[in-house]
Parts: sequence; structure tokens; C-alpha cells
Amino acid sequence: MTLKETLDRSVQKHGERVLMTFKRDDAWQNLTYREFLANVRNIAEAMARACHVRPETRVALIGANSPEWCAIYYAITGLGATAVPIDVKLQEQEISYILADSGASVLFMDFAAEARVLDVANRCPSLRHMVLYGSRKPELDNGKARGIQLHDFDQLLATYKEQSAGHSAAYDRYHPKPGDVASFIYTSGTTGRPKGAMLTHRNFTANFEQLDNAIEILREDNFMVILPLHHSFAFTTCLVTPIASGTRMSFVESLRTVGENIRETSPTVILAVPLLFEKVYNRLRAGLKASKAGNMLWKLGIREPVRKGIREKLGGKIRLLITGGAPADSQLLSNLEALGLKTREGYGLTEAAPVLTLSPFEEPLRPGSCGRILPGVEMRVFNPNEEGVGELAAKGENIMKGYYNNPAATEEVFHDGWFLTGDLGYIDSDNYVFITGRKKALIVNREGKNIYPEEVELQINQSPLILESVVLGYRPHGENVGEQVGIIVVPDEEGLAALEASEKRKLSEKEIEDRLREEVKKQAAALAAYKHPRRIQIRWEEFNKTSTGKIKRYLYAMSDSPME
Repeated sequence: MTLKETLDRSVQKHGERVLMTFKRDDAWQNLTYREFLANVRNIAEAMARACHVRPETRVALIGANSPEWCAIYYAITGLGATAVPIDVKLQEQEISYILADSGASVLFMDFAAEARVLDVANRCPSLRHMVLYGSRKPELDNGKARGIQLHDFDQLLATYKEQSAGHSAAYDRYHPKPGDVASFIYTSGTTGRPKGAMLTHRNFTANFEQLDNAIEILREDNFMVILPLHHSFAFTTCLVTPIASGTRMSFVESLRTVGENIRETSPTVILAVPLLFEKVYNRLRAGLKASKAGNMLWKLGIREPVRKGIREKLGGKIRLLITGGAPADSQLLSNLEALGLKTREGYGLTEAAPVLTLSPFEEPLRPGSCGRILPGVEMRVFNPNEEGVGELAAKGENIMKGYYNNPAATEEVFHDGWFLTGDLGYIDSDNYVFITGRKKALIVNREGKNIYPEEVELQINQSPLILESVVLGYRPHGENVGEQVGIIVVPDEEGLAALEASEKRKLSEKEIEDRLREEVKKQAAALAAYKHPRRIQIRWEEFNKTSTGKIKRYLYAMSDSPME
């Protein structure tokens, strides 16, 4: 099964049903399955005839989540070409690298990204066409782009919609196969330069089938699209899954309007990273505390009316929250469950299209686990230690073909047909997976003990005074054997404000830093002594992150100045 076949099949079954709900000109609009396919066919015709897109073509796509982004993607893959989605928030050198590495000859981008991307595109020798789409309509000047033809998206569609009448449509001429590469999705780069994972049509459709076998997708489901679709987590769960299952998806306008948009569109399923759900929980909990009646009912143990009110605040139809993209705190999941919001955690990687595990809905949460291995996926532990912890590996139809233009990196992550995830963990007798850390982030001290940074970070971040942290290994001057544990912490402004309010005074910067170091030591007391941070540094701005909220660890190192 290909992405094209899943769309065509759903249009035949559900042609007049709403596929997408989105806001335009301050009003919510709907797009049916049939209307979406018509847009896809029109775009495919335009890109085939004006931009010479063929099965061997790589087409890059830069833009915010929108129905246009989705239709462009399905048009690219419907022609048998390879889509190269790029995070609009990447730095110019990162965009330049991906365009050059992928060999993209066509670039679709929304007008909002034009100013930043145009100079980058000029440095990409393979690029021949740029198509600008979106609501803003500047005058196009092809002189701005050396050797690149600029096109207006709407004009292109209007031209080729008229010209295609009576002709064989490009969409019908090409028939991609399940094993053809649908997309190069570049890894988010938490540990270095991104690599282009070659994901086939079958990788994506197989992962949908694996998810479909693990959860019950209802006909009336409405998936909330919050995460960026260029990322495989959102792409598979919030775009491929609704299209393949004949359900609906609703777009948030922005991260600032998530709460408002949820109330307006009444989603049934929300998928997001833990950080967003943490913010949702904090707001719901604050609202509960501010409500005298609600707070009293909660304390008296009369909680169902309170939970019903919470669900109403989330549109009234919510049945499931799914978190992924980054490790979730078990306490956060339990807290959301206590509010009457069924919450489950999944685990995966871009290279797995992306989901490998998901917590079963019919069973209670298992603390510390990122879920049970999906049906159709195999996982095992390579080189386990005495505690059963080793590198997690996976097999399945959802696993990528390899990294584009990087055979060395491909060889490094495949062993006897198994994909090595780079994550350390163990699998229990019920096939639940537990992640303990990243192989490349692992700290080995002079006694040979393994320290997993993520474990320490989760513990330290429980402090209300600490927003986030990064645990790093370092070697003191004169020591060449083993590493010690260091930590960089970012203060939580709300927590500090509450502290100052309780003490009825303004704290100096030195006082804040001293309190933060005390907090680190206090939280670390729950860990084995060898895991305690010996060097503590304070950072006054948030860490640089990927689009899914993962901190780019490779950007940070412990200072040489002792600050124990």
C-alpha cells in the first residue's frame, strides 16, 4: 500500500466527509476528502508540467502546518517523487545543508519564509524552481533568484487547472510502489548534523496499520494537529492516520491559540510532546484551585463533575491524549489521568516512521515505561548488562531503508537486519519498553558505573524552581579516567516569582543561583550518590531545541570553571 492508494481508497469510501478543519479569515472552514484530492491532482499537474517533477525528482517543502502543505506533500508522493520536508524554524545553514544534501530541484515554501530562505536557495546548485504559496502576495522578481524560476502557487494552479482539461492528468500517469522512497526526513539533530532518513510509502502505511492494530480509531475521531507536520511523529499520527482511517483532522492556528482552538473544534484525540501537556495540566490545575466549588468537590472526593467540567474546557469530546517525541514524566501522566484525561505515551524515532511502542489503552499506566511494543514490530536488547539494560533495536516494515547519501551512517545503525536505535533501555516480560538514556549521552564514571543523563534530569526538573536541565559528563583537570556528572539548569520564572512572593522580597541574582544549587542537591538526594551532579551551572535562557522540544545536547558543555 502507498500513500497515494490510501488517499484514493478513502476518497472512494468517504468522499463527502470532512477531512480537514482550519481557520481562514477568522472563520473556520472545512475541506472534504474529495475536495482535498482535487487539490492534490491540480498541484500534481502544475508541478509536473511547470517544474518538471518526475519520479526521480526531490521536492523540498518549507512551511507551517496548513491544508496546502498537506496537499503539496501528497502531490509530490503521488507523482512518485520524493518529498523533503524542512523545519521552517531551522537556521539558514541547516536549511542550506538539507537542500544541498538532498539534491532538491524544486522548493515549495510559504511566503512567510521567503526572505530567509531565498538567499539560502541561491546557494543550492541543484535547485531550479521555487513555488511560493500562502496568503501574502508580493511581486515576484525572478532576478532575486539566480538560475531559479520563481512561481506564484495560485497562478500556477489556475493556469494548469485550465490547461489540463481534456488531457491525461499527471497524477494518473505515475504509480509509485510501496518500496519507493516517499520522503527524506532529516533527523532533528540533537547530537550533530542531520541525516536524511529514507522512508518509503510502505514504511508510513505499515506504521499506520501497526497503530490501527494497537488502538481503536473511531469513525467520529477528530485529530488535533499541533506538532509540525514536517516531523515524522505528527506526519504519521496526525496526517497519514486520519486520511487512511477516513477520520478528520483540525489545525490549530498557533501555539498561542491552542486552548481556544481546542474549545472551538472539539477534538477527540490530541497528540503532543510532554512539554505541551505539562502546560495544559498546569493551567487546568490552576483553574481548579481558583474554583472554590470545584476545589471543594475535589477535596471531598466528588470528582466526576469536576472531570466533566475539565473535559468541557477541552471541547467536550476529548477521549485520548497521546504524548511522544520526548520522554514524559510518569507523574505528569498520572496527574492527567487523575483529571479524567486518558493519557498514553509512545516511543519511536524518525527512522521508524516513527512509532515503535504505545501504552495500551485497556490497561493502567505502567510507571517508567514508554509503552508496549506495537503489533508488527519486533524489538530486542543488544549487549545487555547485568541489569538487562542495553541498546534497543527494532525490526519491522516501518523501518527506513537507510540514510540518503550516507552509507557509513547507515551501516553503523543496522546490525544483522536490526535497526539500532541509539537508546538504552530494557524490555520486561510483558513487552513493555523502558528507556534509561541515550547511548551517546551515557556518562561512565571512574568506577565504571553507567549514569543516564535523562534519569538525573527527570529528577532534578521536579523542582518548581527549575524549568529544564542538561546533564553532561566532564573530566576535571588532570584526570583522564572516567567522567564526573555536571548539570546546567535553567530557572523557572514562575517558580521564582512564587518564591519571592512567599518571602515578600526580591531575590538577588546571587541568591537565586544559591537557591538553585540547593535545589539541585535536594532533588539529587533521591538518587544514588554516584549520580549526584558535582558541578552545577546556571543558564538564564532556555536551551536550543528541536521542533519536538528535544534539547540539542551537542551545543552544550560544562564550563572549565569549577562551580561545585
